[in-house]
Amino acid sequence: MAGILFIISAPSGSGKSTLVSQLRTLVEGLDFSISYTTRAPRGSETDGREYHFTTRAEFERMIAAGDFLEWAEVFGNYYGTAMSALGHAKDAGKDLLLDIDVQGAVQVMKKMPAAVSIFILPPSPQVLEMRLRNRSEAEHVTSEKVIQSRLAEARTELKQMWDYRYALVNDVLDQAVAELRAIVLCERGELRRGAGAGFELQDRCCFASFEERVEYLSRLRTCYPLRIVYGFSSG
Repeated sequence: MAGILFIISAPSGSGKSTLVSQLRTLVEGLDFSISYTTRAPRGSETDGREYHFTTRAEFERMIAAGDFLEWAEVFGNYYGTAMSALGHAKDAGKDLLLDIDVQGAVQVMKKMPAAVSIFILPPSPQVLEMRLRNRSEAEHVTSEKVIQSRLAEARTELKQMWDYRYALVNDVLDQAVAELRAIVLCERGELRRGAGAGFELQDRCCFASFEERVEYLSRLRTCYPLRIVYGFSSG
């Protein structure tokens, strides 16, 4: 069933980009929307592959023209998803995958409540801080004040996880990829109850209860020890 909008977001340092890359190699029929940004390329990043790199002036022109499905300013740089991405995926008969930050995800979820939203958590607060510091170092950001601001922003974003339909902890890559794939296939209706191997994980993805949601929150308060995916009911 083409036409599903999947939103994946996470605080910086959660390993989201790696998960998304793995998912795209395992699941067919996913059209990946390449975001626009005003930040400079990192390492081997190439324009049109990881991002469409553009100027601040051009980005603001696109905002004024209503060209974005969502956009946000994060750490002084703009990020946004072009409205045209939806049409391109529909025309190709594919589902659309958005890898976007929390601010942008909230905008899309308000506009498109049927979207399947997935929140990625880091393995622990300590790992989150380590990855954020490493990323800041790669960007030549050495100010402790700036780093602490980024950490505070990440903690704020973690509180947004309850706005999402699903959440999973990225501590073991293969496990997290399997969970993410199960969500996509389950939402497409390609996995059914009693479907055999791996059914327990798939079932929990689709039918998790409010009680599990409460249990998950309590365990997160002790440094996120869970690996299992939880689908959040509306209850």
